[in-house]
Amino acid sequence: MAILVTGAAGFVGNNTVRRLVAQGKQVRAMVRNADKASLRLKDLENKIEIVSGDVTERSTLPPLMRDITAIVHTVAIPMERGDATYDEVNYQGTINLVDAAEAEGVMRFINVSQNGATPDHFSRFLRSKGRAQEYVATSKLQWTAVRPSAIFGQQDEFFNSISRLVSLTPLIFPNIGGGKATFQPVHIDDVVEAIVRSLDDAGTIGKEFELGGPEVLTLEEIEKRIFKAMGTSRALFPAPAGLLKLPVIIMQSTLPGAPVNTTLLELLKVPNVVKENALVTYFKMTPKPFSGDNITYLKQNTPGIALKKMFTNATVT
Repeated sequence: MAILVTGAAGFVGNNTVRRLVAQGKQVRAMVRNADKASLRLKDLENKIEIVSGDVTERSTLPPLMRDITAIVHTVAIPMERGDATYDEVNYQGTINLVDAAEAEGVMRFINVSQNGATPDHFSRFLRSKGRAQEYVATSKLQWTAVRPSAIFGQQDEFFNSISRLVSLTPLIFPNIGGGKATFQPVHIDDVVEAIVRSLDDAGTIGKEFELGGPEVLTLEEIEKRIFKAMGTSRALFPAPAGLLKLPVIIMQSTLPGAPVNTTLLELLKVPNVVKENALVTYFKMTPKPFSGDNITYLKQNTPGIALKKMFTNATVT
């Protein structure tokens, strides 16, 4: 009997697969993008079962539930492209998966939601995640939800995107919205630890856990730490979010790997800070800070890598 991980080639997904394998668990890794999976899961091919699947294709999901004891659902898109919309993937995709799990008798379900997500949020991204979790919570499943703040780690998109922009902007760097937006960056290892502990902890059933790092940082503080990690410096200049909207719209519509999108600009309006950090209060962990050796991976973002990502949306490995 195995654990099904959806979005297994994604940032949270492939790290979850690795942790489960390290614990000796059998894993069925559901992926949509075979090329991405070959990059991120190739070294595990002999230790896991990799299956092709798409949460938006409802009829394809029941066969993937056979001989499964639990599901870790990580699928989500942070940016809409073509037919891949927030409602179709984040919301309806979760509905499809929950319904298939119920129909096939797979009761244990870990949902990777998002800090701040609510069914009525002004952000369509957070609204889609909020509505998805609302559906999970009203199901018959033995569910647990984790709601992390901005996740950092080798393959992250948000902090790597800032780093890539730094590599392409010598001397000065835009301080979006005055750099006042607040975050509580949480390390991928800590998020994954909460997920895998929850699987075998009946006390987590029916509960939502907000996950954050040990510090609340402004965007300006984050940018300065990224400069330090990259061994460089920049003069910050104020860049009002409103003035950036049009260029960002053009960027995300023309560049496959645009480093900034309108969803991110929207989310800068509200704090991404947890009310109660379950990593500390429930899981009794000491979260890793966004500093020092934990963010040395940001050095990898040379101008060449940044341009490749921007124009091809190459997978971060």
